[in-house]
Amino acid sequence: MELRSVEELMDLLYACRSVRDTPEGSAVPGIDLHDHALQTAALLRRSRPADKELQLAGLVHPIGQLLCPTDPTARAERAAEAVRPLLGARVARLVRLHPWLAAPADDDLLRLRQADEDGRAAGFDAGVLEDWRTVLELVAERNSRLGAVD
Repeated sequence: MELRSVEELMDLLYACRSVRDTPEGSAVPGIDLHDHALQTAALLRRSRPADKELQLAGLVHPIGQLLCPTDPTARAERAAEAVRPLLGARVARLVRLHPWLAAPADDDLLRLRQADEDGRAAGFDAGVLEDWRTVLELVAERNSRLGAVD
């Protein structure tokens, strides 16, 4: 699946509501994916306010669980493939590599991994998904223009 519009992506992110990310073998219920997406993105906005692509990688990384519910090992790749046409190669790369501890880690990946972990904390109010629409539209528009030049 390739996401071609911000609206499609927003619908997918809204669909993450009430979907729990339960770690394999854990008896503890996992975090709601929608909340986790918002929390991860909000933490990245605090630590890197100018880096919209990094923030969006944090926002969209959980969609792999919806796109590939039966194969945990393929989720990051599936999510990356889905967002690449809309949000570009950098966001896709960050989404694809964020769970792979063996991947060479640059500062962006380290920040994303840390925010992913910290974003699982309960009780963190990270706002609402609609707050991210403008950022998604800006990055998608920039990616569209850059793609037209290639």
